[in-house]
Amino acid sequence: MEKREEERKVPLLEARPDGDGVIAGKVEEDGDDDSSLSLSRRAWEENKKLWVVAGPSIFTRFSSFGVTVISQAFIGHIGATELAAYALVSTVLMRFSNGILLAFVFFGGCPLTWTGFSSAALTDLGAIIKLSLSSGVMLCLELWYNTILVLLTGYMKNAEIALDALSICLNINGWEMMISIGFLAATGVRVANELGAGSARRAKFAIVNVVLTSFSIGFVLFVLFLFFRGSLAYIFTESQEVANAVADLSPLLAFSILLNSVQPVLSGVAVGAGWQSVVAYVNVTSYYLIGIPLGAILGYVVGFHVKGIWIGMLLGTLVQTIVLLFITLKTDWEKQVEIAQERLKRWYMEENRRLQASRGNA
Repeated sequence: MEKREEERKVPLLEARPDGDGVIAGKVEEDGDDDSSLSLSRRAWEENKKLWVVAGPSIFTRFSSFGVTVISQAFIGHIGATELAAYALVSTVLMRFSNGILLAFVFFGGCPLTWTGFSSAALTDLGAIIKLSLSSGVMLCLELWYNTILVLLTGYMKNAEIALDALSICLNINGWEMMISIGFLAATGVRVANELGAGSARRAKFAIVNVVLTSFSIGFVLFVLFLFFRGSLAYIFTESQEVANAVADLSPLLAFSILLNSVQPVLSGVAVGAGWQSVVAYVNVTSYYLIGIPLGAILGYVVGFHVKGIWIGMLLGTLVQTIVLLFITLKTDWEKQVEIAQERLKRWYMEENRRLQASRGNA
Protein backbone atom coordinates (compact mmCIF):
# COMPACT_ATOMS: atom_id res chain seq x y z
CA MET A 1 0.00 0.00 0.00
CA GLU A 2 2.80 2.44 0.89
CA LYS A 3 4.55 1.77 -2.41
CA ARG A 4 1.32 2.40 -4.31
CA GLU A 5 0.76 5.68 -2.47
CA GLU A 6 4.31 6.77 -3.36
CA GLU A 7 3.69 5.96 -7.04
CA ARG A 8 0.57 8.13 -7.04
CA LYS A 9 2.60 11.09 -5.80
CA VAL A 10 5.10 10.83 -8.65
CA PRO A 11 4.08 13.18 -11.51
CA LEU A 12 3.97 12.00 -15.10
CA LEU A 13 6.52 14.66 -15.95
CA GLU A 14 8.86 16.13 -13.39
CA ALA A 15 9.37 19.90 -13.44
CA ARG A 16 12.41 21.92 -12.48
CA PRO A 17 13.05 25.64 -11.86
CA ASP A 18 14.88 27.47 -14.63
CA GLY A 19 17.27 30.38 -14.27
CA ASP A 20 14.44 32.84 -13.61
CA GLY A 21 13.00 30.74 -10.82
CA VAL A 22 10.24 29.62 -13.14
CA ILE A 23 8.96 26.08 -12.75
CA ALA A 24 9.12 24.66 -16.24
CA GLY A 25 9.49 21.33 -17.89
CA LYS A 26 12.92 20.09 -18.73
CA VAL A 27 13.58 20.68 -22.43
CA GLU A 28 14.34 17.38 -24.10
CA GLU A 29 16.77 16.91 -26.94
CA ASP A 30 17.20 14.06 -29.40
CA GLY A 31 19.76 12.60 -27.05
CA ASP A 32 17.16 11.93 -24.36
CA ASP A 33 17.57 9.09 -21.93
CA ASP A 34 14.80 7.14 -23.66
CA SER A 35 16.43 7.42 -27.09
CA SER A 36 18.50 4.35 -26.25
CA LEU A 37 15.38 2.31 -25.49
CA SER A 38 13.87 -0.02 -28.06
CA LEU A 39 10.69 1.01 -29.84
CA SER A 40 8.66 -1.61 -28.00
CA ARG A 41 9.99 -0.39 -24.64
CA ARG A 42 9.20 3.23 -25.48
CA ALA A 43 5.71 2.23 -26.60
CA TRP A 44 5.19 0.32 -23.34
CA GLU A 45 6.27 3.29 -21.23
CA GLU A 46 4.07 5.65 -23.26
CA ASN A 47 1.07 3.34 -22.94
CA LYS A 48 1.47 3.26 -19.16
CA LYS A 49 1.29 7.05 -19.08
CA LEU A 50 -1.63 7.02 -21.52
CA TRP A 51 -3.79 4.58 -19.58
CA VAL A 52 -3.21 6.35 -16.27
CA VAL A 53 -5.30 9.17 -17.75
CA ALA A 54 -7.45 7.34 -20.31
CA GLY A 55 -8.42 4.34 -18.17
CA PRO A 56 -10.46 6.11 -15.47
CA SER A 57 -11.96 8.51 -18.03
CA ILE A 58 -13.09 5.69 -20.33
CA PHE A 59 -14.50 3.65 -17.45
CA THR A 60 -16.47 6.59 -16.05
CA ARG A 61 -17.89 7.72 -19.39
CA PHE A 62 -18.54 4.20 -20.67
CA SER A 63 -20.42 3.13 -17.55
CA SER A 64 -22.34 6.41 -17.33
CA PHE A 65 -23.49 6.30 -20.96
CA GLY A 66 -24.22 2.60 -20.52
CA VAL A 67 -27.18 3.54 -18.32
CA THR A 68 -28.73 5.27 -21.33
CA VAL A 69 -28.10 2.31 -23.63
CA ILE A 70 -29.49 -0.22 -21.14
CA SER A 71 -32.56 1.95 -20.53
CA GLN A 72 -33.15 2.09 -24.27
CA ALA A 73 -32.83 -1.68 -24.49
CA PHE A 74 -35.61 -2.12 -21.92
CA ILE A 75 -37.89 0.55 -23.41
CA GLY A 76 -37.44 -0.84 -26.91
CA HIS A 77 -39.10 -4.09 -25.88
CA ILE A 78 -42.18 -2.22 -24.66
CA GLY A 79 -43.06 -0.90 -28.09
CA ALA A 80 -41.85 0.99 -31.17
CA THR A 81 -43.69 4.19 -30.23
CA GLU A 82 -42.11 4.21 -26.76
CA LEU A 83 -38.67 3.68 -28.32
CA ALA A 84 -39.17 6.60 -30.70
CA ALA A 85 -40.33 8.80 -27.82
CA TYR A 86 -37.30 7.81 -25.77
CA ALA A 87 -35.02 8.82 -28.66
CA LEU A 88 -36.44 12.35 -28.66
CA VAL A 89 -36.58 12.75 -24.89
CA SER A 90 -33.09 11.41 -24.21
CA THR A 91 -31.60 13.54 -26.97
CA VAL A 92 -32.80 16.70 -25.21
CA LEU A 93 -32.77 15.82 -21.52
CA MET A 94 -29.50 13.91 -21.25
CA ARG A 95 -27.63 17.15 -21.95
CA PHE A 96 -28.93 18.58 -18.68
CA SER A 97 -27.29 15.83 -16.66
CA ASN A 98 -24.04 17.76 -16.75
CA GLY A 99 -25.74 20.36 -14.60
CA ILE A 100 -25.32 17.99 -11.67
CA LEU A 101 -21.61 18.78 -11.82
CA LEU A 102 -22.46 22.30 -10.64
CA ALA A 103 -23.19 20.79 -7.24
CA PHE A 104 -19.51 19.93 -6.87
CA VAL A 105 -18.58 23.53 -7.68
CA PHE A 106 -20.98 25.18 -5.24
CA PHE A 107 -21.21 22.58 -2.48
CA GLY A 108 -17.75 20.98 -2.47
CA GLY A 109 -17.23 17.28 -1.94
CA CYS A 110 -13.73 17.22 -3.46
CA PRO A 111 -11.49 18.55 -0.66
CA LEU A 112 -8.25 17.37 -2.28
CA THR A 113 -8.86 19.11 -5.61
CA TRP A 114 -11.44 21.85 -4.99
CA THR A 115 -11.42 24.04 -1.89
CA GLY A 116 -13.90 26.68 -3.03
CA PHE A 117 -13.70 30.10 -4.66
CA SER A 118 -11.06 32.69 -3.84
CA SER A 119 -9.71 35.87 -5.42
CA ALA A 120 -7.08 33.73 -7.16
CA ALA A 121 -9.88 32.23 -9.27
CA LEU A 122 -10.22 35.60 -11.03
CA THR A 123 -6.57 35.65 -12.12
CA ASP A 124 -6.14 35.74 -15.92
CA LEU A 125 -9.90 35.33 -16.23
CA GLY A 126 -9.96 36.77 -19.75
CA ALA A 127 -7.58 34.15 -21.14
CA ILE A 128 -9.44 31.38 -19.33
CA ILE A 129 -12.83 32.54 -20.67
CA LYS A 130 -11.43 32.74 -24.20
CA LEU A 131 -10.04 29.20 -23.98
CA SER A 132 -13.19 27.87 -22.29
CA LEU A 133 -15.48 29.38 -24.92
CA SER A 134 -13.39 27.84 -27.69
CA SER A 135 -13.49 24.43 -25.98
CA GLY A 136 -17.21 24.73 -25.25
CA VAL A 137 -18.07 25.68 -28.81
CA MET A 138 -15.91 22.83 -30.13
CA LEU A 139 -17.72 20.23 -28.00
CA CYS A 140 -21.23 21.71 -28.31
CA LEU A 141 -21.04 21.72 -32.10
CA GLU A 142 -20.37 17.98 -32.02
CA LEU A 143 -23.16 17.23 -29.52
CA TRP A 144 -25.74 19.40 -31.30
CA TYR A 145 -24.86 17.73 -34.60
CA ASN A 146 -26.41 14.40 -33.55
CA THR A 147 -29.38 16.20 -32.01
CA ILE A 148 -30.14 17.98 -35.29
CA LEU A 149 -29.89 14.69 -37.20
CA VAL A 150 -32.49 13.12 -34.88
CA LEU A 151 -34.81 16.10 -35.37
CA LEU A 152 -34.40 15.89 -39.16
CA THR A 153 -35.28 12.21 -39.07
CA GLY A 154 -38.45 12.97 -37.10
CA TYR A 155 -39.97 14.74 -40.13
CA MET A 156 -39.46 11.83 -42.51
CA LYS A 157 -42.06 9.48 -43.88
CA ASN A 158 -42.51 6.51 -41.54
CA ALA A 159 -40.67 8.57 -38.92
CA GLU A 160 -41.39 6.13 -36.08
CA ILE A 161 -39.31 3.32 -37.61
CA ALA A 162 -36.65 5.76 -38.81
CA LEU A 163 -36.31 7.32 -35.35
CA ASP A 164 -36.13 3.92 -33.70
CA ALA A 165 -33.36 2.73 -36.02
CA LEU A 166 -31.41 5.98 -35.87
CA SER A 167 -31.61 6.23 -32.08
CA ILE A 168 -30.38 2.65 -31.66
CA CYS A 169 -27.44 3.24 -33.98
CA LEU A 170 -26.62 6.64 -32.47
CA ASN A 171 -26.62 5.24 -28.95
CA ILE A 172 -24.35 2.36 -29.96
CA ASN A 173 -22.10 4.84 -31.75
CA GLY A 174 -22.22 7.14 -28.72
CA TRP A 175 -21.33 4.31 -26.37
CA GLU A 176 -18.26 3.53 -28.44
CA MET A 177 -17.48 7.26 -28.55
CA MET A 178 -17.06 7.21 -24.77
CA ILE A 179 -13.88 5.20 -25.37
CA SER A 180 -12.66 7.70 -27.95
CA ILE A 181 -13.52 10.68 -25.73
CA GLY A 182 -11.46 9.07 -22.98
CA PHE A 183 -8.57 8.97 -25.44
CA LEU A 184 -9.34 12.59 -26.36
CA ALA A 185 -8.80 13.64 -22.75
CA ALA A 186 -5.66 11.52 -22.45
CA THR A 187 -4.23 12.88 -25.71
CA GLY A 188 -4.76 16.45 -24.57
CA VAL A 189 -2.94 15.74 -21.31
CA ARG A 190 -0.05 13.86 -22.92
CA VAL A 191 0.52 16.42 -25.69
CA ALA A 192 0.31 19.34 -23.25
CA ASN A 193 2.68 17.59 -20.83
CA GLU A 194 5.30 16.87 -23.47
CA LEU A 195 5.09 20.33 -25.01
CA GLY A 196 5.44 21.82 -21.54
CA ALA A 197 8.40 19.51 -20.90
CA GLY A 198 10.01 20.80 -24.08
CA SER A 199 10.01 17.55 -26.04
CA ALA A 200 8.57 17.77 -29.55
CA ARG A 201 9.76 14.24 -30.28
CA ARG A 202 7.91 12.74 -27.34
CA ALA A 203 4.80 14.76 -28.16
CA LYS A 204 4.76 13.31 -31.68
CA PHE A 205 5.41 9.81 -30.35
CA ALA A 206 2.52 10.20 -27.89
CA ILE A 207 0.20 11.26 -30.73
CA VAL A 208 1.16 8.28 -32.90
CA ASN A 209 0.78 5.91 -29.96
CA VAL A 210 -2.72 7.12 -29.03
CA VAL A 211 -3.92 7.14 -32.65
CA LEU A 212 -2.74 3.55 -33.19
CA THR A 213 -4.21 2.38 -29.87
CA SER A 214 -7.59 3.99 -30.46
CA PHE A 215 -7.70 2.89 -34.11
CA SER A 216 -6.93 -0.71 -33.13
CA ILE A 217 -9.88 -0.75 -30.72
CA GLY A 218 -12.07 0.92 -33.34
CA PHE A 219 -11.11 -1.64 -35.98
CA VAL A 220 -12.05 -4.55 -33.70
CA LEU A 221 -15.46 -2.94 -33.07
CA PHE A 222 -15.80 -2.21 -36.80
CA VAL A 223 -15.44 -5.91 -37.64
CA LEU A 224 -17.69 -6.88 -34.73
CA PHE A 225 -20.59 -4.67 -35.82
CA LEU A 226 -20.29 -5.78 -39.44
CA PHE A 227 -20.44 -9.40 -38.32
CA PHE A 228 -23.46 -8.97 -36.02
CA ARG A 229 -25.36 -6.49 -38.20
CA GLY A 230 -28.37 -8.79 -38.60
CA SER A 231 -28.98 -9.41 -34.90
CA LEU A 232 -27.80 -6.14 -33.36
CA ALA A 233 -31.21 -4.49 -33.09
CA TYR A 234 -32.86 -7.32 -31.17
CA ILE A 235 -31.05 -6.17 -28.04
CA PHE A 236 -33.23 -3.06 -28.15
CA THR A 237 -36.45 -4.07 -29.88
CA GLU A 238 -38.66 -6.96 -30.95
CA SER A 239 -39.93 -5.16 -34.06
CA GLN A 240 -38.87 -6.83 -37.30
CA GLU A 241 -39.17 -3.53 -39.21
CA VAL A 242 -36.87 -1.72 -36.80
CA ALA A 243 -34.41 -4.64 -36.87
CA ASN A 244 -34.31 -4.52 -40.68
CA ALA A 245 -33.75 -0.76 -40.61
CA VAL A 246 -30.89 -1.12 -38.12
CA ALA A 247 -29.34 -3.92 -40.19
CA ASP A 248 -29.52 -1.59 -43.20
CA LEU A 249 -27.70 1.13 -41.24
CA SER A 250 -25.15 -1.20 -39.63
CA PRO A 251 -22.44 -0.86 -42.35
CA LEU A 252 -22.61 2.92 -41.97
CA LEU A 253 -22.54 2.50 -38.19
CA ALA A 254 -19.43 0.31 -38.46
CA PHE A 255 -17.62 2.87 -40.64
CA SER A 256 -18.67 5.66 -38.25
CA ILE A 257 -17.18 3.74 -35.33
CA LEU A 258 -13.94 3.23 -37.27
CA LEU A 259 -13.75 6.92 -38.19
CA ASN A 260 -14.68 8.06 -34.69
CA SER A 261 -11.78 6.08 -33.26
CA VAL A 262 -9.40 8.59 -34.89
CA GLN A 263 -11.27 11.91 -35.01
CA PRO A 264 -11.56 12.50 -31.23
CA VAL A 265 -7.87 11.70 -30.76
CA LEU A 266 -6.97 14.39 -33.30
CA SER A 267 -9.30 16.77 -31.45
CA GLY A 268 -7.39 15.86 -28.28
CA VAL A 269 -4.16 16.86 -30.02
CA ALA A 270 -5.74 20.23 -30.75
CA VAL A 271 -6.81 20.61 -27.10
CA GLY A 272 -3.32 19.78 -25.85
CA ALA A 273 -1.73 22.27 -28.24
CA GLY A 274 -4.32 24.99 -27.54
CA TRP A 275 -6.02 25.00 -30.95
CA GLN A 276 -9.61 24.82 -29.67
CA SER A 277 -10.76 27.79 -31.73
CA VAL A 278 -9.32 26.22 -34.89
CA VAL A 279 -11.23 22.99 -34.23
CA ALA A 280 -14.41 25.00 -33.64
CA TYR A 281 -14.12 26.48 -37.14
CA VAL A 282 -13.38 23.03 -38.58
CA ASN A 283 -16.47 21.63 -36.83
CA VAL A 284 -18.72 24.40 -38.14
CA THR A 285 -17.52 23.81 -41.69
CA SER A 286 -17.50 20.00 -41.70
CA TYR A 287 -20.69 19.43 -39.70
CA TYR A 288 -22.98 22.36 -40.47
CA LEU A 289 -21.85 23.42 -43.95
CA ILE A 290 -21.15 19.92 -45.31
CA GLY A 291 -22.62 17.13 -43.15
CA ILE A 292 -26.13 18.42 -42.38
CA PRO A 293 -26.85 19.92 -45.86
CA LEU A 294 -25.64 16.73 -47.56
CA GLY A 295 -27.67 14.61 -45.17
CA ALA A 296 -30.81 16.66 -45.82
CA ILE A 297 -30.32 16.44 -49.59
CA LEU A 298 -29.61 12.70 -49.58
CA GLY A 299 -32.40 11.98 -47.11
CA TYR A 300 -35.21 14.19 -48.43
CA VAL A 301 -34.38 15.05 -52.06
CA VAL A 302 -32.58 11.92 -53.28
CA GLY A 303 -34.86 9.68 -51.20
CA PHE A 304 -32.30 7.74 -49.16
CA HIS A 305 -34.28 8.65 -46.01
CA VAL A 306 -32.49 7.90 -42.73
CA LYS A 307 -29.59 6.27 -44.56
CA GLY A 308 -29.03 9.51 -46.48
CA ILE A 309 -28.91 11.51 -43.25
CA TRP A 310 -26.34 9.09 -41.82
CA ILE A 311 -24.23 9.27 -45.01
CA GLY A 312 -24.21 13.06 -44.67
CA MET A 313 -23.11 12.74 -41.05
CA LEU A 314 -20.37 10.30 -42.04
CA LEU A 315 -19.07 12.56 -44.82
CA GLY A 316 -19.00 15.53 -42.45
CA THR A 317 -16.98 13.54 -39.92
CA LEU A 318 -14.66 12.32 -42.70
CA VAL A 319 -13.95 15.90 -43.80
CA GLN A 320 -13.29 16.91 -40.19
CA THR A 321 -10.89 13.98 -39.68
CA ILE A 322 -8.96 14.71 -42.89
CA VAL A 323 -8.58 18.40 -42.01
CA LEU A 324 -7.43 17.69 -38.44
CA LEU A 325 -5.01 15.02 -39.70
CA PHE A 326 -3.58 17.47 -42.23
CA ILE A 327 -3.13 20.14 -39.54
CA THR A 328 -1.44 17.65 -37.21
CA LEU A 329 0.95 16.39 -39.90
CA LYS A 330 1.89 19.89 -41.07
CA THR A 331 2.44 21.31 -37.58
CA ASP A 332 5.94 22.43 -36.63
CA TRP A 333 6.10 20.77 -33.21
CA GLU A 334 9.42 22.40 -32.35
CA LYS A 335 7.66 25.73 -32.74
CA GLN A 336 4.80 24.49 -30.54
CA VAL A 337 7.35 23.64 -27.84
CA GLU A 338 8.68 27.21 -27.99
CA ILE A 339 5.14 28.59 -27.69
CA ALA A 340 4.39 26.32 -24.72
CA GLN A 341 7.64 27.27 -22.97
CA GLU A 342 6.89 30.95 -23.47
CA ARG A 343 3.42 30.54 -21.99
CA LEU A 344 4.78 28.66 -18.99
CA LYS A 345 7.44 31.27 -18.38
CA ARG A 346 4.99 34.17 -18.67
CA TRP A 347 2.36 32.62 -16.40
CA TYR A 348 4.78 31.51 -13.70
CA MET A 349 6.66 34.81 -13.71
CA GLU A 350 3.39 36.67 -13.23
CA GLU A 351 2.43 34.29 -10.42
CA ASN A 352 5.81 34.79 -8.76
CA ARG A 353 5.39 38.56 -8.93
CA ARG A 354 1.96 38.33 -7.31
CA LEU A 355 3.31 36.10 -4.54
CA GLN A 356 6.22 38.45 -3.88
CA ALA A 357 3.87 41.44 -3.83
CA SER A 358 1.52 39.74 -1.39
CA ARG A 359 4.44 38.82 0.88
CA GLY A 360 5.72 42.40 0.73
CA ASN A 361 2.31 43.76 1.74
CA ALA A 362 2.15 41.28 4.60
